[in-house]
Amino acid sequence: MVGSNVWFITGAGRGLGIDIAQSALSAGHKVVATGRNADKVLAAIGEHEDLLTVSLDITDPAAADNAVQAAVDRFGRIDVLVNNAGNFYAGYFENISDEQLRKQMETNFFGPLNVTRSVLPVMRKQRSGQVITITSAAGLIGQEFCAAYAPSKFALEGWMESLRYDLDPYGIKTMAVEPGFFRTELLVEGSSTIWPELVIEDYAERTAQTIAAWSSMNGQQGGDPKKLAQALVTLSDSKELPLRFLAGADVMGSVEQNLAVIQGQIDAHRDLSSSLNYEG
Repeated sequence: MVGSNVWFITGAGRGLGIDIAQSALSAGHKVVATGRNADKVLAAIGEHEDLLTVSLDITDPAAADNAVQAAVDRFGRIDVLVNNAGNFYAGYFENISDEQLRKQMETNFFGPLNVTRSVLPVMRKQRSGQVITITSAAGLIGQEFCAAYAPSKFALEGWMESLRYDLDPYGIKTMAVEPGFFRTELLVEGSSTIWPELVIEDYAERTAQTIAAWSSMNGQQGGDPKKLAQALVTLSDSKELPLRFLAGADVMGSVEQNLAVIQGQIDAHRDLSSSLNYEG
């Protein structure tokens, strides 16, 4: 993909979404930036002749259809979809209400599916396009206090890994992006981060300690979101997308360590596993 492309970005009114939109515009691309309030998205990114801002609640399939139609009406096509919008329902499993867990899946998993389902007919007609989905290090490795968030991101990983087979015959490429800790707005309490609703005495002390730790981390993360946004534009502008992009030294180290543990488990139980094969 070369030249000026049309980017369609969700969650572009704050955090990483702003940086992705600004980086794409700076690279000469056209951008459809979406968020729950189009005016706030415009104020966050800034006026630009190649920018269209559209209101979009990703959990609403009809809103996704309308936003895609607005993009096509303005620019005629969509070349790059960035599924960036999401939130973080933090907590231990028993402290997270059923309603919270379902809301987590509705936003982080079904939301990107809604938007992608609306965009793909446009890309199939073009016989070209890219679907880039922001997951998380928590989509590869389960973490403490992420009993709702990690499953939502694991689900995205499985979907993206399978989706590539669906779309490759039509010239549409996919990439999952797994950021480590970046200075985005994910840990902003009450906005992107929602604490658990339920109180269980056994978890009370650990919950209080973990909330304090997460809260103190906001704004202090090691990763620079502007650099991540620029890297995504660079990858998009290249001829091929990698299946996954591990973003940040912290996530790369964690994944390498986890792979070593898994390899050790495979080696330790290789004979038992092989003995399960049917031998007639």
